Amino acid sequence: VQLQAYGGGLVQSGGSLRLSCVVSGITSNRYSIGWFRQAPGQEREAVGYTYIGGGTTWYVDSVKGRFTISRDKNIVFLQMNSLKPEDTAVYYCATRRSPNRLIASSWHQMTNYDYWGQGTQVTVSS
Repeated sequence: VQLQAYGGGLVQSGGSLRLSCVVSGITSNRYSIGWFRQAPGQEREAVGYTYIGGGTTWYVDSVKGRFTISRDKNIVFLQMNSLKPEDTAVYYCATRRSPNRLIASSWHQMTNYDYWGQGTQVTVSS
């Protein structure tokens, strides 16, 4: 299984970016994708989750209404609108070996994911 995240860049506050996560090596038509981010000097945190083939999508409160996860074939997108300086971070996509859906209380836990992309830098200037 391989994940490749790209699409980051420098954007002004209030702007938009769309990140892409190219997924390869997964044979099931149902799988989880989590989006995480890590700001300098901080721990990696969850941003959003989608269950491919099952229609479940969750977001952390800080990005609800601004970020949207979607999918086109084997690419999972993270559309980020109304970006703020505090959204500055390296963004990662991740998936897990198990094809089972994560539950609401566990999707944000990094330990539930087995494969990670390389990360893409998002910088939001004020």
